[in-house]
Amino acid sequence: MRGRVSTRSTRARTSRFFSDNGCRISQLFIQGILSAAIWPDTEWVSSPNTLPPPTTATPDQRAQGSGHVGSSTPRREDRRLVQGQGAFVGNIDAPNQLWMRVVRSTVAHATIEGIDVRDAERMPGVVLVLTGDDVSELGKIPLRNVGYHSVFPDIEDYSHPVLAVEKVHYVGQPVAAVFADDPYRAEDAAEKVFVEYLECPPVLDPVEAAEDTILLHPLGNVPATFDKKYGDVDRIFEEAPHVFRSEFQIGRQSGVPMEMRGCLVQPVRGHDELEFWGVVHAHNSQRVLAAALQMSLSSIHMRHTDFGGSFGVRGGVFPEYVAAAVAARRLRRPVKWLEDRLEHMVSISHAREQVHRIEGAFDDKGRLLGLRDEVWHNHGAFLRQSEPLISDITAGMVVGPYRVPAYSAVVHAVTTNKTPLSAYRAPGRFEATFARERLLDMAANELGLDPVDIRLKNVLTKADLPWEPGLEMVSEAYRFDSGDVRDHLEKALAAADFDSWRTEAAELRAAGRLVGNGLGVLMDKSGLGLYETAVVNVDPTGRIRVLTGASSVGQGIETVIAQIVADELGSEPEEIDVFHGDTDQLPDGVGSWSSRSTVLAGGAARDAARGVIQKALRVSARLLGVGVEDLQFEGGRVHTVQNERSLGLPEIARLWDAPTARRVGDEPGLRVSGIYRDEHMNYPYGITFIQLEIVNGHEVLPVGGQ
Repeated sequence: MRGRVSTRSTRARTSRFFSDNGCRISQLFIQGILSAAIWPDTEWVSSPNTLPPPTTATPDQRAQGSGHVGSSTPRREDRRLVQGQGAFVGNIDAPNQLWMRVVRSTVAHATIEGIDVRDAERMPGVVLVLTGDDVSELGKIPLRNVGYHSVFPDIEDYSHPVLAVEKVHYVGQPVAAVFADDPYRAEDAAEKVFVEYLECPPVLDPVEAAEDTILLHPLGNVPATFDKKYGDVDRIFEEAPHVFRSEFQIGRQSGVPMEMRGCLVQPVRGHDELEFWGVVHAHNSQRVLAAALQMSLSSIHMRHTDFGGSFGVRGGVFPEYVAAAVAARRLRRPVKWLEDRLEHMVSISHAREQVHRIEGAFDDKGRLLGLRDEVWHNHGAFLRQSEPLISDITAGMVVGPYRVPAYSAVVHAVTTNKTPLSAYRAPGRFEATFARERLLDMAANELGLDPVDIRLKNVLTKADLPWEPGLEMVSEAYRFDSGDVRDHLEKALAAADFDSWRTEAAELRAAGRLVGNGLGVLMDKSGLGLYETAVVNVDPTGRIRVLTGASSVGQGIETVIAQIVADELGSEPEEIDVFHGDTDQLPDGVGSWSSRSTVLAGGAARDAARGVIQKALRVSARLLGVGVEDLQFEGGRVHTVQNERSLGLPEIARLWDAPTARRVGDEPGLRVSGIYRDEHMNYPYGITFIQLEIVNGHEVLPVGGQ
């Protein structure tokens, strides 16, 4: 069913359960990270210990909402942002800066017969025009290596060039870049660049592209195929009483952040080094930029900026960033680039587009015996930073929160002549959920079952856990180890009074209106990726400074980390300053994407804060002349068991200055680093209900209310 969501409707009736917080990325798993007890024993905290954390708010208190975590806390970012004090890249300028304007392909697939930049170079204020030949020595932008290079050794051949060389592969691909002393002059000059194309037939359909009839890349159009399987799938489908199959096509989407992409690149005076503002995921981008520019990691300095949203589509290193850096390095002048909304539409990462041919095996009672899915995932012209990660996730998430005895999936990551794809809001999970839930509705209809009942029969229960079917995803074994999906589904049905929705819809249909109900059970994932770092430092003035490897892209991570550290140190969030995005202040980190920030960055900040407590106990024992075992930490202070003497954290930091600490071979102050690694991803789940009406054959309106 196709339709558009009307902005006229104020009668939305969509209920979501068990997801009270606004942003999936940072808020969903606060309680999860507090349940893991890692007690630091060094100044670089990464090792587990069995000692309980001596914090002001205990885990039980936090669970009851008496700590800052779990309570309603005003977002600390909001005041400066709504008062116009944000540090967005559009607000940041450098003396003598140049402006970059990108010339983009106007055709989807063509050979470049020639590029004439002479008229552009003669335009007033123009300093430089770059084409693909000028940057060809750099090759392609390296992919973020998350483990696929060993499995698909040729995967780098599918990465994105800085500027097109010989051919263009999608509308919007950067072909040339113009640098001028004024943004308007740069735009005028870009219109004077003449590109002669010899058009080739474009390949837009991923199923067609996978046949390699028209080659888009020398090694073929499929850079990766994921084949996952457990159980005796073939036998089950041969013997199953009922097999239902269908094909679902999931269209393209993309994010529309309030702030579009941009960057400011400034050469460091007297050194072959570059400073970057406006690039999301500082540490990961630093590594990719250094490799792309063939510079050392220490010569790339990422600086903090605010971001007006990311949603996955802004993540990674784009060709425009590298082109701006090449010019800044070559001309020894700052270069700034801000894209407009039209550029954003054709060149920002797109998302979703997949074709699913899915089938399910069922018994007479509607119990799911097996699932089988073949997927063609349209990655567009090139692989961007996420590599074929989303195809891998899709292959692992089709089973969802269901008891599936046997499963197989083959997902083809396919290149076409469309804009490249990347992550966007639950990538791989949305697509897999849509295909699976539609199949369940079809099966229920064919078997004469209630769509609710077929889900109640098949979702995981507490008795099924841990559910470890032998499925691997993103190099990790799938392990669903907590929760009770059936119990939560039953509670959600009761809380929503879903039966009354269906009764109402039936009455409206009897009156001639096209009204229907739907429900879906979803599974997400969180905690993806390597590790995260943090530093917690207590200043003698009482301020607490936290450095985090996470990125703030509008999800409130500064507030979340301040809450976590405040609970650990017995302080208030208002006493804590959270900094991110500067690789000189915190040399190692990863970034914010794929629902990882609170789990990993929050875990690292928590561990660093607990390391501060341990150091405070150790230092206080020396200062007070007692044993560590005679001390306790409570309410932000270290005191003797008998409460005879005590020291606050600021006082300890002041007393443990450099002369005092160095005399005994220790580091001064109360500054501790933390690194958090997750053993495996965690898998939250949810239930969604909706009631819709089709009006005039095409308009979809949420209806009803309660």
